[in-house]
Amino acid sequence: MTRIRVAAPAAARKCRKRIGIARVLILAPRLVIADEPVSALDVSIQVQVLDRTRRLQRDSGTSMWFVSHDLGAVRHMSGRVAVMYGGRLVEAGMKRQIFETLRRAYTQRLLASIPRLGKRIG
Repeated sequence: MTRIRVAAPAAARKCRKRIGIARVLILAPRLVIADEPVSALDVSIQVQVLDRTRRLQRDSGTSMWFVSHDLGAVRHMSGRVAVMYGGRLVEAGMKRQIFETLRRAYTQRLLASIPRLGKRIG
């Protein structure tokens, strides 16, 4: 018999995140505040969770306040975006406006920090 070892804490964390999101969305609330819902998950799991969350959100008509430092996830999930710096709102607008027509230097630096395929680091 062959045994396969699974990193229990990592597997449990992934499962807990998915279950937590599902438990909230199954109640079909009018508003969900999601604070870093996909942090500490691998990218492939993040995409699955974000896609499922977005589908459930759309199907139930739930609004979501998506709080994250991951601007790639924010871009995927949001229609409107607000950027905060030092606890203050520094820029807000529609997703396209924020991601394509930058006004604030802080927002430009945040967007420049998003990893891109083929981009060399250093």
